[in-house]
Amino acid sequence: MRRSMAGALIALLLAACSPTKEDLIQKARDVSTRAELEKALGKPTDIAKVGPLERWTYKARNGQVVFIIIGDTVTLQAAGGDDKKP
Repeated sequence: MRRSMAGALIALLLAACSPTKEDLIQKARDVSTRAELEKALGKPTDIAKVGPLERWTYKARNGQVVFIIIGDTVTLQAAGGDDKKP
């Protein structure tokens, strides 16, 4: 019983420490290159590549933030809600 309670508490604390979409967007506000983006936010949760385009996705506590990179330039950012269905 104590282990399950401790595990639940740890999971709750980790979730509370994860950034929000707004936090991620604020940290990446002035970035313009791939290197600057990685320095500001760290490694993305997912990277998808299509030709010269890359889509970097960062998971947030309240959804996700996606950056589109062409070559070495960050060209677009978008924030979305949770993928969870009610």
